[in-house]
Amino acid sequence: MQTLPALHESSTAGLQAIAEEVIRRAKRNGFVTPKNVREELQRAGESATLWKDVLALARPALNFRAGRYYFAEPISQRLQEEKDQLASVAAAAREVIHSFRDDATRRERRSQERIELVQPVQVRTEDGRELELLSRDFSISGMRLLGTRGFLGQKLQIRLPVGSEGDAWCFVLRVLWTCAVGDGLFENGGTFIEARAE
Repeated sequence: MQTLPALHESSTAGLQAIAEEVIRRAKRNGFVTPKNVREELQRAGESATLWKDVLALARPALNFRAGRYYFAEPISQRLQEEKDQLASVAAAAREVIHSFRDDATRRERRSQERIELVQPVQVRTEDGRELELLSRDFSISGMRLLGTRGFLGQKLQIRLPVGSEGDAWCFVLRVLWTCAVGDGLFENGGTFIEARAE
């Protein structure tokens, strides 16, 4: 009895090769369309009806937007860790914002959630000094601080109490700008790079 050839395995390998060509084309041109995928199938002698199967194989390298499949650079593990870190910082900042926001708090119409948070905060500098500064705007990505000196380029640990049970969040703020706002008075603004519950 004659055995049938393993068509499924060979066609899967063939489709994988076509998917790789589709990815190369998307990388070269910026994107591909379903029509481009069907063209690649026909060029390889396969049925154009398999275009969805090819896209399924190519999907990790393509992002779908407005009828086109755009090439997506693979994210390195380090970049993914940084992205996850920023997501956890934003979640902690949202918790702080919601704990301080009340009906009288004005919510600004900006691209990120932000509140005016004017209160004394405990700050630890890179050289271990503990200071009390005045907080200003607070958003999911950073905040402004008012104090008697500038901290440009430094990392500051800022402790913010949350709720009435003594819970707190500790944020690490990288100071990106400093400006004098009066005699011996400086405003410092920066972005959060880390957050942890205390």
